[in-house]
Amino acid sequence: MSMPSIVLSTFLLLFLPPLLFLTWYLHIPRALPNLPKIPIYVSILGLWSSMGQDEIYERWFRTPLENHGAVLVWFAGRWSVLVSRPDWLTDMFRNEQLYAKAGSQIKIPHAVIATLVGDNIINAHGENWRLYTNTMKAGLQKKVFDTTSLLKQSRKLVDVLIDLQKGVGVDKGILVNDDVQKWAVDVMGENFLDLDLKSLGQPNGAVRIEALQSIIKATLFKPMYFSFPDLDHFPWLLPSRKRAYNIMHEFDNRLYAKIMTMLDKRNQTKSNEQSEEMVSHMLGEAYTSGRITEKQFRDNLKITFLTAHENAQQLVTSMFWQLGTRVDIQDRLRSEILCTAKTHPNPSQEIINNLPYLTAVVLELLRLFPPVCQLINRVALQPALLGGELPIPKGTFVGWNAWAVHSNPAVWGEDAREFRAERWGESVEEMQGRFRRETVRGTYIPFNAHKRKCLGQGFALLQVKILLFVLLGRVSWVVDPEYRLKMTPVCCSSDGVYLMLILIGWDSCTAGLSGYFDRVGVFMKRLSSTG
Repeated sequence: MSMPSIVLSTFLLLFLPPLLFLTWYLHIPRALPNLPKIPIYVSILGLWSSMGQDEIYERWFRTPLENHGAVLVWFAGRWSVLVSRPDWLTDMFRNEQLYAKAGSQIKIPHAVIATLVGDNIINAHGENWRLYTNTMKAGLQKKVFDTTSLLKQSRKLVDVLIDLQKGVGVDKGILVNDDVQKWAVDVMGENFLDLDLKSLGQPNGAVRIEALQSIIKATLFKPMYFSFPDLDHFPWLLPSRKRAYNIMHEFDNRLYAKIMTMLDKRNQTKSNEQSEEMVSHMLGEAYTSGRITEKQFRDNLKITFLTAHENAQQLVTSMFWQLGTRVDIQDRLRSEILCTAKTHPNPSQEIINNLPYLTAVVLELLRLFPPVCQLINRVALQPALLGGELPIPKGTFVGWNAWAVHSNPAVWGEDAREFRAERWGESVEEMQGRFRRETVRGTYIPFNAHKRKCLGQGFALLQVKILLFVLLGRVSWVVDPEYRLKMTPVCCSSDGVYLMLILIGWDSCTAGLSGYFDRVGVFMKRLSSTG
């Protein structure tokens, strides 16, 4: 055999099998609808690019989604249909028996993320979902929340941020993300799990279960493993995946131990004046009575811990960014808040929810910065015609992109990408009415919609409003001029914001601001005059 023939044979032997495998693995099934395809490499851009998710969306997603209402996207090891057209979204959300919830525990049960979240109230379907909902709903969807804990934790966060700013001086910014996470974790613990975690005010890493949240986020959203979860089959070959599984198990075991200790103490001190029932108590009763298994107990504790702090953390980080570039919004909000604080320094839920501009600002924040921006966790149980138009083969995973519909000019007008709280109306009643209408239409979905909408949305709205009430009464802030906004994967939130704070008085909101702008420089002067 000649040398060229040997070389060719060797090449074919070494490279043809993997090439054939990749061709099969990455091919688009013929049965999928004829939609624009987002290139696979977009899913792993993070391996070599520093582009934020906002930049990626504008470059590859916006035009096809706005023109076609849906695209084919490579997600979690398969081609899926990503939807943004409101009437198609509404069809998807309403028809749970056709487009069934199917999270990572169904889609990629071997993967690290499936180990983390398991089968829970958010991604379960059918009898399991009804079981979890009946068990947990009362603790997640209370109509009246006591604001005492929220006020206390919000004041503590503001104290911490003020001390940080004093520590670095007036000419430097502070990174708020670590302390916002600690605040969100502590609020979640006190109000849903009956845990006093005390992470806020502690050094980073001091409270292990809180510190694990940053590690988990960094571990889960690595582009290669997030896009190709089949690699999680090989932890023996990939040490980083073995570490990832160990981290998920550590979080699981630490949370379980904390909850069991809390439940034991609670049972030992039972009295006629029993504390208010929380989600952890309800899950504990279901577990001890045999209505749910230990794994179901653990999985629902974890998803409560994760979602009840992550969504608030993402929204507050975005709030710091948006309001830090719009001092005029801060000023108007502060005027409303200080007027209320004169007679209600410790406002109730009713008082907070009756502040119109505060309500409008939070609704607009959720429109432009939905904490869960994209989610593909439904599967067609039989061949379907989405919205009566788009053919969806059986077994196809479908999902939605909230940012796509929230920022579409055809849906929200030519100023769709601008922050304009006034679009929601003048009275709280008018705003709540529009909130409900837009949700039903599929045009406003920060909390999903219809029967699978977020049960904790009322608390999340109150939590952010309380923080703004406390924050704007004590400080004004601007974004550090050195900071560059970058959206993080999966959610429409910044990756952490550098701020410059100035302490203000309750009776004199603008005292000292002009001198502060002079010291910081032209950038701050420009922001202060922006309309």
